[in-house]
Amino acid sequence: MSDTTATTTRSFEGLTIPAPGTFAIDASHSSVEFVARHLMVSKVRGRFDSFAGTITVADDPLASSVEVSIDAASANTGESGRDQHLTSPDFFAVEEHPTIGFRSTAVRHVGGGDFEIDGELTIRGISRPVTLPASLEGVAGDPWGGQRVAFESTIEVDREEWGLTWNQALETGGVLVAKKVKLELAVQAVRQA
Repeated sequence: MSDTTATTTRSFEGLTIPAPGTFAIDASHSSVEFVARHLMVSKVRGRFDSFAGTITVADDPLASSVEVSIDAASANTGESGRDQHLTSPDFFAVEEHPTIGFRSTAVRHVGGGDFEIDGELTIRGISRPVTLPASLEGVAGDPWGGQRVAFESTIEVDREEWGLTWNQALETGGVLVAKKVKLELAVQAVRQA
């Protein structure tokens, strides 16, 4: 552990956490991905290529907060036709709703490195409460004298609760796109001076 890291961490219920401060999400070392079932049998994976956010670590760790903004037009599944459909009014409607947002409202320590982050997820201008299970992956100094913190989270949501209701019935029964979508987040953030 570098001297910088040693002076900017503290212990919280036996866990090493950052000292209070503001951390900016490092998008080049983070990912916001989604997984949806296609044709009821296979999974299609995608990601958002453009996003930004801030983690504010408070004096009281449970008063900390997170705010994230995702460029909805940056949805990328590796197939241009599908990506264009995702940005259309059938799905994200990026012309009217260019961003997807998350803003935390409460933080709970579950035990060990596990936390729950309550907040509001906003898609297509519709805000709904969600609880993100978040795992603190660690706090580390970087080679440039900075401090980084990393979290991971996976949550499953019902896309129809945010107005993402487009679908197509299959002749064999079922639908083209499942209602449930898994969101997988791997976030690395760097302390701001």
